[in-house]
Amino acid sequence: WTGRCRKPCLTRGLQDVTLMYLTVLATLVVILVASYQVDPAASPSRGGSTPTSTSTPVQLPYHMPLDPRGHLQLSWNISYPLQELYLEVRCSEMKHGLVLGMSDRGELTNADLVVLWDDGHQSFFGDAWSDSQGHVSLDSQQDYQLMDTRQTPEGFSLLFKRPFSTCDPRDYIIEEGTVHLIYGVLDQPIRSLQQLNLSQIETGVQRALLLRPDTPPPSLPRDVQTLEVRTPDITIPTQETTYWCHIFQLTPNMPKNHIVMYESVVTPGNEAIVHHMEVFECSPEMSTVPQYSGSCDSKMKPASLNYCRHVLAAWAMGAKSFYYPTDAGLPLGGPASSRFLRLEVHYHNPLLISGRKDNSGVRLYHTSSLRRYDAGIMELGLVYTPVMAIPPREQNFHLTGFCTSKCTQTALPSGGINIFASQLHTHLAGRGVRTVLVRGGREVKVVQEDKHFSTHYQCVCPQQGDVLLTKCTYNTEDRSQPTVGGFGIMEEMCVNYVHYYPRTQLELCKSNIDPGYLQKYFSFINRFQGGDVCSCGQASVTDQFSSLSWDSFSGEVLNSLYNTAPISMACNQSSAKLFPVSIVQDSRVQL
Repeated sequence: WTGRCRKPCLTRGLQDVTLMYLTVLATLVVILVASYQVDPAASPSRGGSTPTSTSTPVQLPYHMPLDPRGHLQLSWNISYPLQELYLEVRCSEMKHGLVLGMSDRGELTNADLVVLWDDGHQSFFGDAWSDSQGHVSLDSQQDYQLMDTRQTPEGFSLLFKRPFSTCDPRDYIIEEGTVHLIYGVLDQPIRSLQQLNLSQIETGVQRALLLRPDTPPPSLPRDVQTLEVRTPDITIPTQETTYWCHIFQLTPNMPKNHIVMYESVVTPGNEAIVHHMEVFECSPEMSTVPQYSGSCDSKMKPASLNYCRHVLAAWAMGAKSFYYPTDAGLPLGGPASSRFLRLEVHYHNPLLISGRKDNSGVRLYHTSSLRRYDAGIMELGLVYTPVMAIPPREQNFHLTGFCTSKCTQTALPSGGINIFASQLHTHLAGRGVRTVLVRGGREVKVVQEDKHFSTHYQCVCPQQGDVLLTKCTYNTEDRSQPTVGGFGIMEEMCVNYVHYYPRTQLELCKSNIDPGYLQKYFSFINRFQGGDVCSCGQASVTDQFSSLSWDSFSGEVLNSLYNTAPISMACNQSSAKLFPVSIVQDSRVQL
């Protein structure tokens, strides 16, 4: 299993003896765990397995909602010296128990679990696991240690800890990168844990970066000021996916400042709905921008908003504050900048909650004490277009976005740029993202990779003529229809927001396959499958993908097409104008 213990913690013979010994002790472990009792209707009593007592409260700086309603909240902290993770689950309406677990891709099967359950009289806490059918069993090695439980007017909280690695073959190794968390609630009592099957209870999946850098953030300058760019108390639409655009104006004649830090400001109660947010600066060439606050997809949206593309801040659910290095800051204000900003908020509302008000946004920390370098943000990966699609029932399907040598040769300065951080983003089918720097046909540096996520400042220095490849991996085994590229949560993205200095005019360096070659693919597959030849232009790309009969052959041919066909480049300036490079690149880097 990915994320499982990879080191031989014991010799093979000693492992076998130990596992046999632990199996014999399983009944005793059940008795010890069962000695911890909780009365769900009152503050918990503590039995023989007393939770760890601490003289000072455990600080839990990281937070995120688990379920779309926000009834389950997760908070956590990390101890690198002890190699331990502290987690607290808060439930606003505790019934008969809850489940929190980790699995490779968010599956309910073969998962590492911690379970709180009751039999109608007593409540129990324990380390457990699920088999290939979702049946739950108590683990013979108890690695989750209960620290505290509380019943408050806001709900029930459960605090526990676990080592990063336990050398238990049934436990998940907690590593840097995305961790797929599964959660569930128990509506009925169960007489024994063996009666629990995860497929028969209300469950869900959330993704989180549990391990974060342990370096302290840089100190902010004394003259730092804040600016909040927020939606004007809107009503979140009753639909699953909404992109809301709002125009914000800076004060007239604002002098040049540097943004040195930014963070999210999410309306309390909406933490589970606000999926991600971005702040864009409009083109300085526009003297005015119409005031607008509404759907980004609305026909009423002014066309000039399409020229508000320069990224100032990007935040996604679970992210903490973003700090710039001490020698660089992102320009805000001044004669070379626009005084118009566009806030874009992605609301993910799968439960179609109605009447919910929101004024979320981003808080910018800026200073008039300018730093040595102007920083910039560049968007790498794939263009948001349905021509880049993932077939159904794929375990690992790869798509690669190119920032080609012709674009970097034209847009980057002769001395190159310094990348100090990046933010990766996909939607629900995404399983991994990797951006690499290629020079002379050889990979010379990993810019960022999900399984080794780090926001430590690093020296990644692309030069003129280099290539930046962003490769995303997807899993669609649970989908019967193709997944196309786009903005919806059930569509897919492959994005890396690269933070760098010194700033250039290169805002977006992304690619997609040449649409003409995709039409040749549709025609070929339709002929092969004995159907009508594709009539290009009469059906949308999404409809053409959906009309195919998907099997291993059609998926393999599409994969081959994506790896070999010419690509269309989007080498865009902040004003949304293209740099003067070829639109279609006939060659690509092969590693």
